[in-house]
Order: sequence, then structure tokens, then C-alpha cells
Amino acid sequence: MAHPVEIIAFEPRYREAFKRLNVAWLEKYFRVEPIDEEVLSDPETRILAPGGRILFARMEGEIVGTCALMPEGDRFELTKMAVDEAFQGHGIGRRLLEAAIAEFKGLGGRELFLDSNSVLTTALRLYETSGFRHRPRSGASHYERADVHMVYEG
Repeated sequence: MAHPVEIIAFEPRYREAFKRLNVAWLEKYFRVEPIDEEVLSDPETRILAPGGRILFARMEGEIVGTCALMPEGDRFELTKMAVDEAFQGHGIGRRLLEAAIAEFKGLGGRELFLDSNSVLTTALRLYETSGFRHRPRSGASHYERADVHMVYEG
């Protein structure tokens, strides 16, 4: 990739990019569920206010990817990870994931987990090679589409 990718923290001016990137992949593979709409429409309240983080990948001023850490007590859910389809395959997702793991460690959380779907094989491989392991889920997921639960074990 000719231009460097910066990983940056949430800024209100990028709120629409957060929603746009996530709605794009959700509509491609699944549907936007009510929980998605709630979180994507008000990330400041749903993610940031309780102590979470939202990260963006920026190239030449354009937001091309995002992910979030949503707190659940002393646990954090890795969620809302998306890379613009035109920029996939260049390591942007890995950069975002590495930055999110570093943020999680800095926050001192007890557990980092994610819920995904078995059709997202490229994403699952990324998670597996980054230290996430498949684990049974205790309780129901927020998402109807989730059939995979993974926990970060470094």
C-alpha cells in the first residue's frame, strides 16, 4: 500500500464513518439488528461514556476502517470492526486489531471477547492468528447472527 495508515481515536467528526463502515458489512452479510442501530447511532453513549474506545484507520485523511472496545464491567467486547471493501487485503484490519488489543491491555480489563459468525472466515482467521480462541459462550449474545464466540488469550 502506497500510503501509510494511521490508527487514531474517535473524534465526533468521524461518527458517520463509524456507522457507514459497519452498516456496509452488516447489510452485505446479514442485516442491521436493533442493537447495531442503537450502538452505531450513539457511540458516545453506548461505547465511550462507560469507558470504551473507538479506533479508526485513516489514510490520507480518509477513514477506511474502524473497531471498538465496548465495556461490560471489567470485560470488553471487541466489536464493530470494519474495513472499507476497497481497502481490504492490505493489513488494515490487523493494524486495527493490534491497536485494540493494546488499548484493552492499557485499560486493565479482565477479558477481551468477541462474537462473530462462521461465514466470516477471513475475519475469524485474523482473530485466531492474533491470539483469540474459540470458546463456548455463557449466556446469549447481543446479536442474532452470532454463532462464534472467541476470547483473547494472547
